[in-house]
Amino acid sequence: MNPAEAYILKQPEPFKSILLHLQVIVETTVPGVELLYKWRVPFYYVEKSPICYLNVTKGYVDVGFWGAQYFTKHIEKLESDKRKYVKSLRYRTPDEIDDQVLIEILEQAYTFRNEKFITD
Repeated sequence: MNPAEAYILKQPEPFKSILLHLQVIVETTVPGVELLYKWRVPFYYVEKSPICYLNVTKGYVDVGFWGAQYFTKHIEKLESDKRKYVKSLRYRTPDEIDDQVLIEILEQAYTFRNEKFITD
């Protein structure tokens, strides 16, 4: 078992269920995605481009996206928390996951995976 899978399986409920659900959605939505373990959390990459990360923190699962500055759908659902480039979806319970919203955000992340950060 790779460290990213171990991270997911060792989480307490409800986070383990959330992460497992997210894992299924990401892996069935994003072509050629690979689950890696970087900076002590699971990261999804396509080739050398990050798609998203999964992090259990502060009572929720944070699903972070780098290319969010290019997104046009569901931007009102993304949190920035004073982060300049990364925005994320947050889930405290499995029921909060809207599969369609997540899929559409993942599709945008895949589309914009090779774009550079827009700096002010």
